[in-house]
Amino acid sequence: MDTAPASDRPGDQRQKDHPSYTEVQTSAEFGELRGAHRSFAFPLTVAFISWYLLYVLLSNYAGGFMGTKVVGNINVALVFGLAQFLTTFLIAWWYSRHAAAKLDPRAEAIKARLEGEA
Repeated sequence: MDTAPASDRPGDQRQKDHPSYTEVQTSAEFGELRGAHRSFAFPLTVAFISWYLLYVLLSNYAGGFMGTKVVGNINVALVFGLAQFLTTFLIAWWYSRHAAAKLDPRAEAIKARLEGEA
């Protein structure tokens, strides 16, 4: 049985030297990371949902417009539908670049500090 005071036990000093998750979460560094993510993700999410709802609303209420032939048997509805897929892939690519450039380095710095590497 370990009779050493709690402060002298191995591992306890390590906990004192490293910030807790709560401390990290309230830090300015983490706030900047969260802000960088939110400033990118929220507006883009709102824009994409609006774009998708426009497609749905036009499909329901503007059948004549959506049925307009563009080329051969390809109509506006098909073009808009395919554009939904294209938009999804573009957003995923754009977010990947944003995360690699702005989010990942900040997250790695926080992780290193939390794990005691920095």
